Amino acid sequence: MSSNCYALSRRLAVFIFSLFFGLTVAGCASGPLARKLHLEDTSPDAALVYNQSLSRMTPAELGRERTVLAAVPQTPFTQVRLALLLGHPRVQQDLGRGLALLESVLKSAEPAAAPFHPLARQLADNYQERMKLESQLEKQSQSLNQQLKDSQRKTAELQEKLDSLANIEQALIPRPRVVRPDGGKR
Repeated sequence: MSSNCYALSRRLAVFIFSLFFGLTVAGCASGPLARKLHLEDTSPDAALVYNQSLSRMTPAELGRERTVLAAVPQTPFTQVRLALLLGHPRVQQDLGRGLALLESVLKSAEPAAAPFHPLARQLADNYQERMKLESQLEKQSQSLNQQLKDSQRKTAELQEKLDSLANIEQALIPRPRVVRPDGGKR
């Protein structure tokens, strides 16, 4: 009976170990190792997958990714990935630099850049539109701030005029003294 117990506990230990090992390997498939494994695929589809992976990264990982992409050789694939990162909403955006990277991919005569032209054109159009909207928003904000300052200034001027009119009114019209019915003055 003790040998049965030993065999059962051994099987259970092997099962737990294999389950743990399997979960560990599966966890690595979604982490940095998975990104390294997919680097051989330098297609526009891989760039889109990379863009989706950006939303799952922490701010620290996004910062590291930016440093890594700036340090590696600038291939069209790397330039598109860096442009995607520079335009991502969860990082400090630099749409101008991202647009410059995309335009360099579009102007490139390298055969490796040709598959990225449609994606780079779409992203460049998107970044230009976003920059235009940000500029319009900034202008509207400045205009509203100026209107607010003008309104506050006019309100202050009107209040001063109202106060001075009230002072003039008090100085010009002496108030008659009211006599009480019991003969006292008020």
